[in-house]
Amino acid sequence: MPTPEVVAPEAPRDCPLCPRLVAYREANKISVPGGFNGAVASFGDEDARLCVVGLAPGRMGANRTGRPFTGDGAGWMLYETLLKTGFATGAYEARPDDTLQLRDCMITNAVRCAPPGNKPETLEEATCRPFLSARLAALPRLKVIVTLGDVSRRNVLRALGLKASAGIAGHGTEFPAGPYVVLNSYHCSRLNTNTGRLTAEMFEAVFRRARELVGA
Repeated sequence: MPTPEVVAPEAPRDCPLCPRLVAYREANKISVPGGFNGAVASFGDEDARLCVVGLAPGRMGANRTGRPFTGDGAGWMLYETLLKTGFATGAYEARPDDTLQLRDCMITNAVRCAPPGNKPETLEEATCRPFLSARLAALPRLKVIVTLGDVSRRNVLRALGLKASAGIAGHGTEFPAGPYVVLNSYHCSRLNTNTGRLTAEMFEAVFRRARELVGA
């Protein structure tokens, strides 16, 4: 797969770099008619001190709505938590034209296109990683990165030019990564929340710690 020579913080909507993801995107134009069906751009405050990094858009979530974590189960917990901890204002209504706005926070994904089965391949992660590196570098005030899941954690570390093993795995871990502090959380997917692996209290604690680190 080719790597883009000049990398912007966001992939073009019709990004051609990963053939399997392009094919899935085209298939979703039929199965999810009227959906966004493209590389999903980051969402939030360009002066953010906090960046939340997920893995990839969900087929019926961001791939359908065009906004990260919007329209699927994971979005409810994420955005409600950001509202509680002061990183968002307005109301989340699971659609991109609601009144939700992020404050001092940016949300992005390690892979910008929806993958089959919600599982990008290793090569797809590597191909998309320059966009993640550029996104993080484009946040001049960034202090804290919250990673949602260990795959996200490993991608963030690699995007920062570090070894994937440089950070501690597991929910609630905290470690320095270059000029930033990384907080790792279990992903707020329904798989984790419905089984009790991740509770609202556990998730909120991560973002309250992020608030402590970035300040008021």
